[in-house]
Order: sequence, then C-alpha cells, then structure tokens
Amino acid sequence: MQPRTRSSLRRLTRGLTAAAALTLLTTVPSPAGADTGVRITKDIAYAPAQPPGTQGHLLDLYVPRSARPAPLLIFTSGSGWLADSGRKGADQVAAQLNPYGYAVAGIAVRSSGQAPFPAQLYDVKGAIRWLRANAAAYHLDPDRVAIMGDSSGGWATAMAAVTGDLPALEGDVGPRGPSSAVQAAVPFYPPTDFSQMDAHMPDGCRAFNSAFGLTNCHSDARSPESRLLGCTITDCPDKVAAANPLTYIGTRHTPPFLILHGEQDGIVPYHQSRLLYEKLAAAGDDVRLFSFPEAGHGTSFAMLGDDATRRGAYVETAAGGRTTPPRPATPTWRTVVSFLDRQLHTRR
Repeated sequence: MQPRTRSSLRRLTRGLTAAAALTLLTTVPSPAGADTGVRITKDIAYAPAQPPGTQGHLLDLYVPRSARPAPLLIFTSGSGWLADSGRKGADQVAAQLNPYGYAVAGIAVRSSGQAPFPAQLYDVKGAIRWLRANAAAYHLDPDRVAIMGDSSGGWATAMAAVTGDLPALEGDVGPRGPSSAVQAAVPFYPPTDFSQMDAHMPDGCRAFNSAFGLTNCHSDARSPESRLLGCTITDCPDKVAAANPLTYIGTRHTPPFLILHGEQDGIVPYHQSRLLYEKLAAAGDDVRLFSFPEAGHGTSFAMLGDDATRRGAYVETAAGGRTTPPRPATPTWRTVVSFLDRQLHTRR
C-alpha cells in the first residue's frame, strides 16, 4: 500500500469507535504490477477486553483477495511490555506481504501493567487459535501460519514458536481446540534470556537506564522485564526461566526461525539473538541469523530496506546440526517472503 493510500484510509477511519469493526477494500501493487484487492478488517476482538475498555485482545486483519485461502503472518510489535499497542506497524507489514499473497494479522496483547506473565503468551496463543477457528470466514489457510514481531514482540514471537500446543502454557484466552502452533517465526531483536542481558549491554547500560529512568539496568526492580514478571529478575530465577524462550528449545519440535538483530542495540543486547541462534543450532533446528554491525534498536523495517542500516550485514544458517560460516548479506522483504514460501510451502 502506498503512503498516500494509507493516509487516505487513516482520514476515512478517524472517529470510528474501537468497538466498531471496519471492513474496507483497497488495493496494493503486486510484484508484477497488477492490482490485488485487500480486505481490511479492524478492531476484531479475539477475546473479551481485560481489563474492560483496553486494546490487548484486539486484532486487525489484512487479507488479499485470492482464489485460495491465504497463508497467514501474525505480527505483534514491541513496547517493552508497557503498552497494549501490538497492532502498530501491521499495516506496513501488510503493504509488503499482501502483494505476495500473504494475509497479515496485527495482534495486540496485554501490557505488564494490565497482567503479568504468562498473560502475554496466553494472549498470543489465544489470537492464533481464534484466527484458525475463524479461518474460513476470513479466507485464511489454518495450516499455514507464521509469526513475526520486534523487541518484546520478538520475544512473544519466539515464545509462541517454541511453546506451541504446550498444555501448561496454553492459557484460557480465546477459543480452545485449534492448534496454537506456528510453522515459522521471524523475531527482530528478541529478549531470550533475561538473566544474561546486563552482562552484554553496550555503554555500561547508560542509554538503557536513561531511556527507562533506571539505575540498575535490566536487573532494576522497575525494568521492563521485572515489571513483566512482577519481581526483580535477580530475585526470581524460576519465573525468569519460565519466560525465557531458550528454556523450551531442545525438548520438543521447534519451527524454523529467521532472526534479525543489530550489534549496536542498546536496549536488547545482540547477545540475546546469538544465544537463541546457538541454542537452536545445537538442537539441530532450522535457523538463520542476520546480524547488522551498524544497527541499533527499533530498526526492524530499516533492516529490510535501508542501505545504511544494512551496511556490513551478514548471515549464518544452521539445520540438522550443520552450520554455515558467516557470509555477507543484504536482506530485503523478499528475503522474508522466500523464507515464508519455503516454510509454508507457498506456490506461485
């Protein structure tokens, strides 16, 4: 979708209540230059609001018109778990993926102030199950589902991917019955082990402390991670382990991962994605890690289109216990599409 079209949609939808579901038909240019209709449905409740009046259980859908049900990418953006704004940015993802036949669902989850962990994971899984339960109504393929997110949304992406259909972590949000498992995961700079973050923070954690008004980095009682868990992370190792994606790797099936992280990240240190890549590789899982020597935090979309952000980027891959050495790479949205095509068996 071109910027002028998005602006027109924003003006058109301004003033509508959050409770009103809006369905619009617009067009985005396809890779071949033809136009493909996209059905946009906003403010869908995948579960009742909790607390009442909040947005943590809402999703937006962007579905391209097609003869066959569309494969689905679920997107949730990061906020340090401090806001229920996970749908933000889904329109930009949809603008890139709809032309290739992918539906996009932007999902919000509850903030840490609204509910502690594992509520956020329950929300993501509830949304996944809801989308599968309602796939026919929205022309979605329930058997081809991937997930993407950045920062705390990247954490949600990783957690959902490594705990799919795990009974102890299914929760009570949304419908029961459909699977919560996904077939591929694309996390941008995800936290993966809260206990190892401080040791690898650049600049003595000064930028992070300044950004959040803290004195003790991620180990501060007021840090995003401590707020998420409801305890200072150094005082509750069991809760930290339960919230770490690394905990669940190697004991059950894990879908393929495409990870992206900047080495100058001053919020979530690059080491967090390195840990995730190495744990998945050691387990024999399918994973690729794109590293960006010049990139900091909040650069997710720039990683796929801005030359300055991608300067010096390189990729490593692992599958079946075999790894490849780092090699130069210039990732684009087409890189993401190719990954999804391969994992979701999408034919063109």
